[in-house]
Amino acid sequence: MKNPQILDLYSDYLLASFNMATATGMSALLNEALSHDKISRFLSQSKFTQKDYWKCVKPIIRQIEDDYGVIKIDDTIMNKPHSTENEVICWHYDHAKKGKDKMVKGINILNFLYQCSSVELDRVSAPVAFEIIAKTESWYDQKSDKVKKRSPISKNKLVRDRLRILQHYNKLKFRYVLWDTWFSSAENLNFVHYELKKYFVVALKANRKMALSEEQKRLGKWIRADQMQLQKDRAVPVWLKGLDFPVLFVKQVFQNKDGSSGELYLITNDLSLNVEFTCTLYQGRWGVEELHKSLKQNVGLEKSPTKFEVTQCNHIFAAMIAWVKLELLSKIKQTNHFALKNQLYLQALKAAFEQLQSLKMSPSKLSIAAAKIPLALK
Repeated sequence: MKNPQILDLYSDYLLASFNMATATGMSALLNEALSHDKISRFLSQSKFTQKDYWKCVKPIIRQIEDDYGVIKIDDTIMNKPHSTENEVICWHYDHAKKGKDKMVKGINILNFLYQCSSVELDRVSAPVAFEIIAKTESWYDQKSDKVKKRSPISKNKLVRDRLRILQHYNKLKFRYVLWDTWFSSAENLNFVHYELKKYFVVALKANRKMALSEEQKRLGKWIRADQMQLQKDRAVPVWLKGLDFPVLFVKQVFQNKDGSSGELYLITNDLSLNVEFTCTLYQGRWGVEELHKSLKQNVGLEKSPTKFEVTQCNHIFAAMIAWVKLELLSKIKQTNHFALKNQLYLQALKAAFEQLQSLKMSPSKLSIAAAKIPLALK
């Protein structure tokens, strides 16, 4: 890996910074011990790879991993509305957005967040991998009469490829895989069950079809998930269309903040689970959403003004390293990411305030004149 010392300093800078992350700003912070040009060259070098990332996080993962670990998978889009388009800064479909305008310009990142099950380790989390979606192919969309860009590899295939690497090459210990409806294709579920020989606890869309028995599956008597008449706190075995093995089906009913009710449909191939544990386990998937929020707000994921693909990708790499550091520090201090970041901000504010008071006490002609002017109400 090139310049690991600068990577360490740059990720620390992202942790300490509250504004845009720039080479000039970092150089000034270090009293020009590192020049602006040297930091810029570091960001502009060849891209850091996932092999580089695993080398960085492997010592931490080996300390926290266990056989009951969980991998939580989801993607996020870091907004770049004013940046020049390239293979990674492009338009993406954001299924979380409401309304008609669901296309967002930015960088799409697919994250694999690992969490250990150990209470003694306070269930430490760390991203074991991430994929930056690169749209390198152009295609003509007849419906919109526009030339668009797409990735030659789907996100679902990226998920399978990365899980395969994590298990077979990185030898990562884990038991469960969690994801939302976006990744719950039959191909992905079969992959986890047969190739990885692991368990999944995942969400389904309301229109997914299933049979109540193997006989009904053979006869093609399918029923939609939202039509299943299921009592509260009960899990039933079903045969999902596209799978040749049974799964447990759970329907979770919850109340929204506006008073309306909603339903969540879950399945797992771990037939030993009960309803409570299944729901609790899937609820832990929210940790990957917290990862995305903390990446954007606490380690400057979206605060790099760099315009080129390589520099953006290397900045993202450093932000992921900074997040791991923040996670470990927050566990040591027994607080959360936002509280720890607020402590840093408060200390910086105190230092600035003390410096200001010191400047006001400096003798000068202007300060003597200012002392005669009422600058505050008494």
